[in-house]
Amino acid sequence: MEKENLAIENLKRYKERLDFFLKEYFIGKIDEAKKIDPLAVQTAEMIRDFVLSGGKRIRPALVYYGYLAAGGSDNENIVKASMSIELAHIFLLIHDDIIDRDNMRHNSPTVHEKYRAWGEELKLNKNEAEHFGNSMAIVAGDVVYSMANEIIYTSDFSPKIILSALKKIQKIVYRTIPGEMLDILMEAKKTATEDEIMRMYEGKTARYTFEGPLHLGVALAGKGDDEKLLKTFTKYSLLAGKAFQLQDDILGIFGDQQKIGKTVGADVIEGKQTLLFIKALELGNPEQRKKIKQFFGKKDLDLSELKIFRRIIKDTGSLKYSQDLSSDLIEKALVTLEKHKFENAEAQLFLKGIAEYIIKREV
Repeated sequence: MEKENLAIENLKRYKERLDFFLKEYFIGKIDEAKKIDPLAVQTAEMIRDFVLSGGKRIRPALVYYGYLAAGGSDNENIVKASMSIELAHIFLLIHDDIIDRDNMRHNSPTVHEKYRAWGEELKLNKNEAEHFGNSMAIVAGDVVYSMANEIIYTSDFSPKIILSALKKIQKIVYRTIPGEMLDILMEAKKTATEDEIMRMYEGKTARYTFEGPLHLGVALAGKGDDEKLLKTFTKYSLLAGKAFQLQDDILGIFGDQQKIGKTVGADVIEGKQTLLFIKALELGNPEQRKKIKQFFGKKDLDLSELKIFRRIIKDTGSLKYSQDLSSDLIEKALVTLEKHKFENAEAQLFLKGIAEYIIKREV
């Protein structure tokens, strides 16, 4: 079996292990909420449904393999502790969906969209229902972040390791926020440079999808001072993470909606600044640039217009540029792994396989 296929099989198996504990965790949180308030119960159930509706669980898997790479041994404690990064991810995702005005996630309505529908049931007008939905979802996201911290705080690790891991969780979020803010700023300016976009990819994706989880795994193994391993993981993560986001942008325009679980073309509709967009403007002829600007940010974009947009992205060479850049980043990430002497072969194979999978993935 090819390395990337083996890595995906391992990822699927880890997801099954993790989801078992996530279900158990939410049973406990819902029971706890019953002692507080009916709204607390409704919120816990909403979060549970959103968390369990999908997701590859790549972040908790990276916590696990970072832990193994740092000398940790496979046990129930690390699997349970890795739930924290998934919930930190959900916290950021709920808020990001509000910012991006996305109404679908994992082929289901987003949290703010579900609350907006509730607002309509309350006979609120359109603007009030939207504000109600966003407000309730922001608060629900905050609840999820408290859960992420609680999981670490109550884990069966030593107090020293717990403190180190809690610091790491805060750092992951702190490093992610500037990337999110840069994304918002670029959308507001309606312009961006390639350097700005790559900085945003580093902050929004590479730092919290790859580097943060791997570093958290190292911290949970009690090796938070292993500078050599941490530096290897950082270099690998910044390369692989940017490639992951480039592929995500490609799938956002060219992917299958059922596979990616959200609206294809949403980035075009919302006018998100991506490398695909700015390179098409840079490389396109006057007529192509005119068409791109005509469709970009068009709220009622239809399928025929999306098809024209896709063709321009291809014809200008923008798609190939992103694909080539993604491949180059992955090649460098793999070289980084080869230069490090890993004590755990399973962890090294997983990181290699995931990197190779990134540029081929369809979901």
